[in-house]
Amino acid sequence: MRTVKSLNSVTKRYASHWADVKLAPPDKILGLTDAFKADTFPQKINLGVGAYRSDEGLPVVLPSVRLAEQRIMDKKMDKEYAPIAGVGSYLNLSLEFAYGADSVPLKEKRIAAVQTISGTGACRLAGEFIRKFVGQGRAIHVPNPTWGNHIAIFENAGLKPTYYPYYDSQHNTVDFKNLFDYVNKAEKEVFLLHACAHNPTGADPTKEQWQELSQLFKKKQHIALFDSAYQGFASGDPEKDAFALREFVRDGHQILLCQSFAKNFGLYGERAGVLSVVTESPEEAERVNSQLKVIVRPMYSNPPVHGARIVAEVLGDAALKTQWLGECHGMAERIGRMRHLLRSKLEAGNPDRSWKHITDQIGMFCFTGLSKEQVLRLRSEYHIYCTDDGRFSVAGITTKNVDYLAASVLAVTSGK
Repeated sequence: MRTVKSLNSVTKRYASHWADVKLAPPDKILGLTDAFKADTFPQKINLGVGAYRSDEGLPVVLPSVRLAEQRIMDKKMDKEYAPIAGVGSYLNLSLEFAYGADSVPLKEKRIAAVQTISGTGACRLAGEFIRKFVGQGRAIHVPNPTWGNHIAIFENAGLKPTYYPYYDSQHNTVDFKNLFDYVNKAEKEVFLLHACAHNPTGADPTKEQWQELSQLFKKKQHIALFDSAYQGFASGDPEKDAFALREFVRDGHQILLCQSFAKNFGLYGERAGVLSVVTESPEEAERVNSQLKVIVRPMYSNPPVHGARIVAEVLGDAALKTQWLGECHGMAERIGRMRHLLRSKLEAGNPDRSWKHITDQIGMFCFTGLSKEQVLRLRSEYHIYCTDDGRFSVAGITTKNVDYLAASVLAVTSGK
């Protein structure tokens, strides 16, 4: 009896070690998915999460990916740890995919690279590398707006995200004049650039504007960090989507590049990415590579192999790569069709308002121009779920729900 009382007093005396841990707010996008799943309305639409869907609204595994996966299984490969830098064949093929087979620094072995936990992991590693070798607390200039996770990633890496003007919400296009002026006023800074299909706006600079920026970056000695999450998925043509980063490399920039194979290969859950750094020489590349591995080792030791093996199997086989190119083009084409279909229905319902930006934009997302109030009405009254800034994931639009979507958008924009 005395022992029981003693234990009770100890329990009362010592509170939980974690009693002061506060409940974190839910992730804005994943929280939308939870709300969507809990909604019982039959015509509900999820336009929040950036993952491709078929016209039936279902997840898609590309046939080329299935075939590659089967080939890997047939080889009865082991499950040993990958090297710290990752799967070698995957890295080589990923660099060729991004920089091009004719890339001079690639041929000269001047590109350091490590496999990462998708694009998110690539951005985090880039942030850590910049903090370590450019400066703790250094500003990293990011477009306003940018992917929401960029801010937390770079803050947690010890950098200070600072917005630069990017989007003209009045005209629904890139605010190139103010962007150019901002870059011109800065000296020797680090800038995050979206390689293609800017998230969340879908608005990209033109080729001529990219060329102007490249020359300006050179003049001002800026460091360019490219985030490339949509190569091939944006336009359906991986070569076209790589224009900006290749232009910077041709102009002699020593860029950092974050790659992801989530969208273009549909490998969302496999977390296949790459961080690469263009350097001055093979010897410098070796030194950079050694430091990247030093960052990786205490963070996650080495990357997963399965997604990397799938990408390498596809890109390393001419026939399979051709098949994948067709499938990737098909995804981009469906996204384009949904953009045109939504625009045509909105214009038919309200010809006095311009909806041209819906088809001017490119990639997974459409920045609609809807206000937060209108977005909340879509959610509460019409059971349509998108982020508060009015970003639609166009992949969630189908031939079966586009009429209801258009009618709902017209209702909230007309004030009815």
